[in-house]
Amino acid sequence: MRMTRMAAAAAGVALIAGLTACGSEKADGDGGGGGGDKAGGSALQGALAALKKASTATDNQNSAKVEGVNNQTVQGKSMKTEMEGAFDWSGGGMKGEADLTMGAGQSAKARYLPDAMYVQPASSGGKWMKYDYDMLAEKGGASGAMLKDQMQNNNPARSVQLVLASGKVKALGTETVRGKKATHYSGTISVSELTRMQSKDLSEKDLDALEQQFKQQGLEKEKIDLWIDEDDLLVKKHETAKNADGSTSIDATNYYADYGTSVNVTAPPASATRDAGAMMSGGTRQS
Repeated sequence: MRMTRMAAAAAGVALIAGLTACGSEKADGDGGGGGGDKAGGSALQGALAALKKASTATDNQNSAKVEGVNNQTVQGKSMKTEMEGAFDWSGGGMKGEADLTMGAGQSAKARYLPDAMYVQPASSGGKWMKYDYDMLAEKGGASGAMLKDQMQNNNPARSVQLVLASGKVKALGTETVRGKKATHYSGTISVSELTRMQSKDLSEKDLDALEQQFKQQGLEKEKIDLWIDEDDLLVKKHETAKNADGSTSIDATNYYADYGTSVNVTAPPASATRDAGAMMSGGTRQS
Protein backbone atom coordinates (compact mmCIF):
# COMPACT_ATOMS: atom_id res chain seq x y z
CA MET A 1 0.00 0.00 0.00
CA ARG A 2 1.28 3.45 -0.89
CA MET A 3 0.31 6.71 0.75
CA THR A 4 0.07 9.88 -1.30
CA ARG A 5 3.09 12.17 -1.05
CA MET A 6 1.05 14.71 0.92
CA ALA A 7 -0.14 12.06 3.38
CA ALA A 8 3.39 10.75 3.77
CA ALA A 9 4.57 14.31 4.42
CA ALA A 10 1.81 14.80 7.02
CA ALA A 11 2.85 11.64 8.83
CA GLY A 12 6.53 12.58 8.62
CA VAL A 13 6.21 16.03 10.15
CA ALA A 14 4.10 14.71 13.02
CA LEU A 15 6.65 12.02 13.78
CA ILE A 16 9.55 14.43 13.64
CA ALA A 17 7.67 16.97 15.79
CA GLY A 18 7.94 14.36 18.50
CA LEU A 19 10.88 12.52 16.97
CA THR A 20 10.95 9.39 14.89
CA ALA A 21 11.70 7.60 18.11
CA CYS A 22 10.06 6.64 21.35
CA GLY A 23 11.63 6.62 24.76
CA SER A 24 13.36 3.62 26.22
CA GLU A 25 13.06 2.11 29.65
CA LYS A 26 16.75 2.93 29.98
CA ALA A 27 15.90 6.64 29.98
CA ASP A 28 17.05 7.16 33.54
CA GLY A 29 20.38 8.79 32.91
CA ASP A 30 22.35 5.58 33.45
CA GLY A 31 23.05 4.87 29.77
CA GLY A 32 26.48 4.02 28.41
CA GLY A 33 29.41 6.27 28.95
CA GLY A 34 30.70 5.18 32.32
CA GLY A 35 34.28 5.04 31.09
CA GLY A 36 36.68 7.83 30.17
CA ASP A 37 38.72 10.19 32.28
CA LYS A 38 37.35 11.90 35.36
CA ALA A 39 36.78 15.25 33.67
CA GLY A 40 35.09 13.66 30.67
CA GLY A 41 32.91 11.49 32.89
CA SER A 42 31.91 14.51 34.96
CA ALA A 43 30.92 16.45 31.82
CA LEU A 44 28.89 13.49 30.56
CA GLN A 45 27.09 13.04 33.87
CA GLY A 46 26.30 16.75 33.94
CA ALA A 47 24.79 16.60 30.47
CA LEU A 48 22.77 13.48 31.33
CA ALA A 49 21.45 15.09 34.52
CA ALA A 50 20.38 18.21 32.61
CA LEU A 51 18.61 16.14 29.96
CA LYS A 52 16.82 14.10 32.61
CA LYS A 53 15.39 17.33 34.04
CA ALA A 54 14.44 18.47 30.52
CA SER A 55 12.70 15.18 29.77
CA THR A 56 10.54 15.47 32.88
CA ALA A 57 9.77 19.17 32.39
CA THR A 58 8.85 18.79 28.72
CA ASP A 59 6.73 15.70 29.33
CA ASN A 60 4.81 17.46 32.11
CA GLN A 61 3.79 20.36 29.87
CA ASN A 62 1.49 18.12 27.77
CA SER A 63 1.29 20.43 24.73
CA ALA A 64 3.13 23.01 22.62
CA LYS A 65 3.11 24.92 19.36
CA VAL A 66 5.58 23.54 16.82
CA GLU A 67 7.17 24.93 13.66
CA GLY A 68 9.39 22.77 11.51
CA VAL A 69 11.15 22.13 8.22
CA ASN A 70 11.82 18.59 7.01
CA ASN A 71 14.19 18.05 4.08
CA GLN A 72 14.19 14.42 2.98
CA THR A 73 15.91 12.67 0.08
CA VAL A 74 15.10 9.11 -0.92
CA GLN A 75 17.05 7.50 -3.74
CA GLY A 76 18.06 10.90 -5.04
CA LYS A 77 14.54 12.40 -4.99
CA SER A 78 14.18 15.30 -2.57
CA MET A 79 11.11 16.68 -0.81
CA LYS A 80 10.86 19.67 1.51
CA THR A 81 7.94 20.01 3.92
CA GLU A 82 7.26 22.99 6.18
CA MET A 83 4.86 22.67 9.09
CA GLU A 84 3.21 24.93 11.65
CA GLY A 85 0.81 23.53 14.22
CA ALA A 86 0.02 22.60 17.80
CA PHE A 87 0.25 19.19 19.44
CA ASP A 88 -0.95 17.63 22.68
CA TRP A 89 0.69 14.52 24.18
CA SER A 90 -1.20 14.31 27.46
CA GLY A 91 -2.56 10.90 26.43
CA GLY A 92 0.87 9.51 25.59
CA GLY A 93 0.77 9.88 21.82
CA MET A 94 0.43 12.92 19.59
CA LYS A 95 -2.85 14.61 18.76
CA GLY A 96 -3.15 17.98 17.11
CA GLU A 97 -3.40 19.83 13.84
CA ALA A 98 -0.98 21.46 11.43
CA ASP A 99 -0.72 23.44 8.22
CA LEU A 100 1.69 21.88 5.72
CA THR A 101 3.51 23.29 2.72
CA MET A 102 5.46 21.15 0.27
CA GLY A 103 7.64 22.06 -2.68
CA ALA A 104 5.97 23.33 -5.86
CA GLY A 105 3.40 25.22 -3.80
CA GLN A 106 1.38 22.24 -2.56
CA SER A 107 -0.33 22.75 0.77
CA ALA A 108 -2.63 20.85 3.09
CA LYS A 109 -4.17 20.74 6.53
CA ALA A 110 -3.68 17.74 8.80
CA ARG A 111 -5.42 16.55 11.95
CA TYR A 112 -4.00 13.89 14.25
CA LEU A 113 -6.13 11.83 16.62
CA PRO A 114 -5.32 8.71 18.70
CA ASP A 115 -6.72 6.32 16.09
CA ALA A 116 -6.19 8.07 12.75
CA MET A 117 -4.65 10.91 10.76
CA TYR A 118 -6.76 13.12 8.47
CA VAL A 119 -5.29 15.06 5.53
CA GLN A 120 -7.00 17.76 3.46
CA PRO A 121 -4.95 18.91 0.43
CA ALA A 122 -5.78 22.42 -0.75
CA SER A 123 -6.80 20.93 -4.10
CA SER A 124 -9.28 18.46 -2.57
CA GLY A 125 -12.33 20.72 -2.67
CA GLY A 126 -12.70 20.53 1.10
CA LYS A 127 -12.52 16.73 1.29
CA TRP A 128 -10.46 14.94 3.95
CA MET A 129 -8.69 11.60 3.60
CA LYS A 130 -8.64 9.38 6.67
CA TYR A 131 -5.61 7.15 7.37
CA ASP A 132 -6.56 4.73 10.12
CA TYR A 133 -3.48 3.61 12.06
CA ASP A 134 -4.71 0.02 12.41
CA MET A 135 -5.23 -0.09 8.65
CA LEU A 136 -1.74 1.27 8.01
CA ALA A 137 -0.24 -1.34 10.35
CA GLU A 138 -2.18 -4.12 8.63
CA LYS A 139 -1.50 -3.12 5.02
CA GLY A 140 1.77 -1.24 5.27
CA GLY A 141 4.06 -3.97 6.59
CA ALA A 142 6.80 -3.04 9.03
CA SER A 143 6.72 0.62 7.98
CA GLY A 144 2.99 0.83 8.61
CA ALA A 145 3.37 -0.87 11.99
CA MET A 146 6.10 1.60 12.91
CA LEU A 147 3.93 4.56 11.86
CA LYS A 148 1.09 3.35 14.09
CA ASP A 149 3.48 2.73 16.98
CA GLN A 150 5.00 6.19 16.71
CA MET A 151 1.79 8.13 16.21
CA GLN A 152 0.26 6.54 19.30
CA ASN A 153 3.33 6.73 21.57
CA ASN A 154 5.37 9.68 20.32
CA ASN A 155 5.90 13.14 21.86
CA PRO A 156 8.62 15.82 22.08
CA ALA A 157 9.86 14.62 25.47
CA ARG A 158 10.78 11.32 23.81
CA SER A 159 13.46 13.04 21.76
CA VAL A 160 15.14 14.09 24.99
CA GLN A 161 14.65 10.62 26.46
CA LEU A 162 16.22 8.98 23.43
CA VAL A 163 19.46 10.93 23.66
CA LEU A 164 19.41 10.49 27.43
CA ALA A 165 18.96 6.72 27.14
CA SER A 166 21.81 6.38 24.67
CA GLY A 167 24.26 7.84 27.17
CA LYS A 168 26.08 9.37 24.19
CA VAL A 169 25.70 13.11 24.58
CA LYS A 170 27.80 16.22 25.03
CA ALA A 171 27.02 19.81 25.92
CA LEU A 172 28.18 22.33 23.28
CA GLY A 173 27.61 25.58 25.11
CA THR A 174 24.93 28.24 25.37
CA GLU A 175 23.15 29.79 22.37
CA THR A 176 20.15 32.02 21.76
CA VAL A 177 17.13 30.33 20.16
CA ARG A 178 14.40 32.74 19.11
CA GLY A 179 15.24 35.11 21.92
CA LYS A 180 15.70 32.43 24.58
CA LYS A 181 18.97 31.42 26.19
CA ALA A 182 19.41 27.67 25.67
CA THR A 183 22.05 25.01 26.17
CA HIS A 184 22.94 22.98 23.08
CA TYR A 185 23.33 19.18 23.48
CA SER A 186 24.35 16.75 20.76
CA GLY A 187 24.36 12.98 20.42
CA THR A 188 24.91 10.45 17.63
CA ILE A 189 23.09 7.11 17.69
CA SER A 190 23.36 4.09 15.40
CA VAL A 191 20.23 3.51 13.32
CA SER A 192 20.08 -0.08 14.53
CA GLU A 193 20.08 1.11 18.13
CA LEU A 194 17.60 3.86 17.27
CA THR A 195 15.15 1.41 15.69
CA ARG A 196 14.92 -0.67 18.84
CA MET A 197 14.92 2.23 21.28
CA GLN A 198 12.20 4.07 19.38
CA SER A 199 9.61 1.31 19.24
CA LYS A 200 7.26 0.50 22.09
CA ASP A 201 4.84 -2.05 20.61
CA LEU A 202 6.54 -3.44 17.49
CA SER A 203 7.11 -7.17 17.08
CA GLU A 204 10.58 -8.64 16.69
CA LYS A 205 9.69 -9.46 13.07
CA ASP A 206 8.81 -5.84 12.30
CA LEU A 207 11.94 -4.58 14.08
CA ASP A 208 14.13 -6.91 12.02
CA ALA A 209 12.40 -5.78 8.81
CA LEU A 210 12.92 -2.09 9.67
CA GLU A 211 16.60 -2.65 10.44
CA GLN A 212 16.97 -4.37 7.07
CA GLN A 213 15.29 -1.44 5.30
CA PHE A 214 17.70 1.02 6.90
CA LYS A 215 20.66 -1.16 5.92
CA GLN A 216 19.48 -1.28 2.32
CA GLN A 217 19.25 2.52 2.33
CA GLY A 218 22.76 2.75 3.74
CA LEU A 219 21.71 4.66 6.84
CA GLU A 220 24.02 3.84 9.75
CA LYS A 221 23.88 6.76 12.20
CA GLU A 222 21.58 9.63 13.17
CA LYS A 223 22.78 12.84 14.80
CA ILE A 224 20.36 14.56 17.17
CA ASP A 225 20.87 18.08 18.51
CA LEU A 226 18.69 19.49 21.27
CA TRP A 227 18.44 22.99 22.72
CA ILE A 228 17.09 23.22 26.29
CA ASP A 229 16.08 26.58 27.74
CA GLU A 230 16.43 27.92 31.30
CA ASP A 231 13.05 26.40 32.23
CA ASP A 232 14.41 22.95 31.26
CA LEU A 233 12.13 22.84 28.19
CA LEU A 234 13.02 21.68 24.70
CA VAL A 235 12.94 24.72 22.39
CA LYS A 236 14.70 23.38 19.29
CA LYS A 237 15.59 20.01 17.80
CA HIS A 238 17.70 19.21 14.74
CA GLU A 239 18.22 15.69 13.44
CA THR A 240 20.27 14.52 10.48
CA ALA A 241 21.13 11.24 8.85
CA LYS A 242 22.45 10.26 5.42
CA ASN A 243 24.01 7.37 3.57
CA ALA A 244 27.51 7.38 2.12
CA ASP A 245 26.67 8.95 -1.25
CA GLY A 246 23.95 11.29 0.02
CA SER A 247 21.21 9.73 -2.12
CA THR A 248 19.14 9.05 1.01
CA SER A 249 19.09 11.58 3.83
CA ILE A 250 17.01 13.51 6.32
CA ASP A 251 17.61 16.98 7.72
CA ALA A 252 14.82 18.16 10.02
CA THR A 253 14.52 21.12 12.39
CA ASN A 254 11.68 21.86 14.81
CA TYR A 255 11.05 24.78 17.16
CA TYR A 256 8.82 24.48 20.24
CA ALA A 257 7.00 27.32 22.00
CA ASP A 258 3.93 28.21 24.07
CA TYR A 259 4.07 25.06 26.17
CA GLY A 260 0.71 24.27 27.76
CA THR A 261 -1.25 25.76 24.84
CA SER A 262 -4.81 24.51 24.43
CA VAL A 263 -5.19 21.94 21.62
CA ASN A 264 -8.77 21.07 20.65
CA VAL A 265 -9.02 18.82 17.63
CA THR A 266 -11.86 16.64 16.38
CA ALA A 267 -12.37 14.34 13.40
CA PRO A 268 -13.77 16.02 10.27
CA PRO A 269 -17.45 15.40 9.46
CA ALA A 270 -18.08 11.93 8.03
CA SER A 271 -19.78 13.54 5.02
CA ALA A 272 -16.51 15.28 4.11
CA THR A 273 -14.23 12.30 4.73
CA ARG A 274 -13.04 9.46 2.52
CA ASP A 275 -11.38 6.34 3.89
CA ALA A 276 -7.92 5.64 2.51
CA GLY A 277 -8.15 1.96 3.41
CA ALA A 278 -10.90 1.37 0.87
CA MET A 279 -9.27 3.50 -1.81
CA MET A 280 -5.65 2.42 -1.47
CA SER A 281 -5.86 -1.35 -1.14
CA GLY A 282 -4.56 -1.72 -4.67
CA GLY A 283 -2.11 1.20 -4.48
CA THR A 284 -2.70 4.83 -5.33
CA ARG A 285 -0.78 7.24 -7.51
CA GLN A 286 1.14 9.86 -5.58
CA SER A 287 -0.19 13.39 -5.90
